[in-house]
Amino acid sequence: MLQFNEHEHFLGSVREIENSQIILHVKSDDNLRKAQVGQLAAVELVFTGSWMICMIEKVVKSASMANLSPPGENEESFLHEEVANRVLLTPVGAIKISDSNGSRSFSRSIDQVPVIDAKSYILKDAPLTSFFHLLTREGQSESSFVFGRYSISRDAEAYIDGNKLFQRHAALLGSTGSGKSWAVASILEKTAKLPSANMVVFDLHGEYKKLSYVKSLHIPGPEELGSHVENLLYLPYWLLNSEELLSMFVDQSEHSAQNQVAIFQEKVLDAKKKFLKKLGKDEIVRTFTLNSPVPFSVEEVIAEIKYLNEEMVPGARGLRKGDYHGQFSRFLTRIQAKIRDRRYGFLFDAPEPYHTYQAMAEIIHKMMDFSKENTNIKDIDFSEVPSDILSVIVGLVARIIYQIQFWTDPEERNPIAMVCDEAHLYLPGKQGQNPVSQRAIEAFERIAKEGRKYGVALVIVSQRPSDVSSTILSQCNNVITLRLTNGSDQATVRKLMPENFKNLLDVLPVMDIGEAMVIGDAVLLPSRIRIHEPVEKPLSATIDFWSEWLKDSEPIHFATAVENMRRQGRKRGKRNAGDSI
Repeated sequence: MLQFNEHEHFLGSVREIENSQIILHVKSDDNLRKAQVGQLAAVELVFTGSWMICMIEKVVKSASMANLSPPGENEESFLHEEVANRVLLTPVGAIKISDSNGSRSFSRSIDQVPVIDAKSYILKDAPLTSFFHLLTREGQSESSFVFGRYSISRDAEAYIDGNKLFQRHAALLGSTGSGKSWAVASILEKTAKLPSANMVVFDLHGEYKKLSYVKSLHIPGPEELGSHVENLLYLPYWLLNSEELLSMFVDQSEHSAQNQVAIFQEKVLDAKKKFLKKLGKDEIVRTFTLNSPVPFSVEEVIAEIKYLNEEMVPGARGLRKGDYHGQFSRFLTRIQAKIRDRRYGFLFDAPEPYHTYQAMAEIIHKMMDFSKENTNIKDIDFSEVPSDILSVIVGLVARIIYQIQFWTDPEERNPIAMVCDEAHLYLPGKQGQNPVSQRAIEAFERIAKEGRKYGVALVIVSQRPSDVSSTILSQCNNVITLRLTNGSDQATVRKLMPENFKNLLDVLPVMDIGEAMVIGDAVLLPSRIRIHEPVEKPLSATIDFWSEWLKDSEPIHFATAVENMRRQGRKRGKRNAGDSI
């Protein structure tokens, strides 16, 4: 398959072999100039007629002074410069020959190493084309899709195995402006064509909500509360588990925090039990727990705690303060402030149908249904969620999806992937500092470790991988990294790589927009790929400052912006005549 021309393609001979590196001796400077870092080379496997495929990691031209003077004579006049040309190769796979029919295939597994003095050739021109045709042919399968074209062979399409991409989680990383959103849209676009695809995008800025193949859901803002519009996604407070509720209401630094936790949990459990008994669900009363998603009245819980906070009990000399008198004043103020805050209305002001026994199934149907009557790509817009509870709310949605998958009959279970855009905002790496963020991290860490067993995949998308939980990133066996210029981000990505591939990431700061290094189980060959531009673009275009400043100025309606800020929502529609100031 690989036919090399000795003059055009010969590079050098194997001089040294290590576990993850091969060192070539290159005799002439002409041959050394053929080698470029990042280029592919083939090393012959003498006894089988196969080839080991390697990536050039380093090209070295070094000189040393050799003493050629006879004994007893002036040595300085007989010093001679010796030149040693070396090329360091990193093995990435092998072209193997089938014993049965002589066909050739490429495999990432390497079960044979070259011998000393084995010849090595540069992969370029016809041999490079032949090799990538082999990759393209092997990459084409029912479970693969075209992601782009190889940067070193623009005619060859680069395939990604969809099964392995989602089975083993993926991280899509890149600095702002590197083409990250386009890469996400490209994956969504291809996935949407599958009849039973099921994906949920956690969209923090509304970038993907306008895509035609996406069903857009969004958390209602203050001005939308009470509305029953189909695309609104209310998340009533009773969906939160005990820890999530406590992280919102309890200040652990208060001296009475332990009592607050104990009493709050007790009253919530009583309220849930009361709701179930009212419906005659006695069998569930016997088995449910504090964290079971059962509707309850938060007003009743507040009233019970308020009673304890003001309770007076009989004493030897008349009434005296109860055991909890005055301990919950700040706690109650904090709860009531959150409930009255319109920004949290999607939790506490959900319409009455969201507080029924059947409400959770309807919420799940909105997020996870992939039937023909529904769209199989769901985009949940979290842009209206207050930043202080963003982690809790995103973690809540992820946890619900995972738990529903867990409790669904395996024969009915359809795999689902969650695309976590801007993951660094709600999955921070510095754990233990923020109990609110910690709740989301714990939910996602469990999904990262156990999700594949139940058909739940994660695609972690971030411009700051160094700020994302290392536990979650470490579970991503596929890494698609676009241009990264920050040193700490590059170091984080290197930690995710197998030892022999770490140096491949040296090109990260200089890659073009829309170009990615793809390493992992989903690709046959760790490769630099130019990602296909999606047909429909997300709403993430970078504003051209200079070009905008060149245009004639238009009046800005600051009064409208002020009103939007006050109402915590961007109201659409005509402006009033006096809006411009």
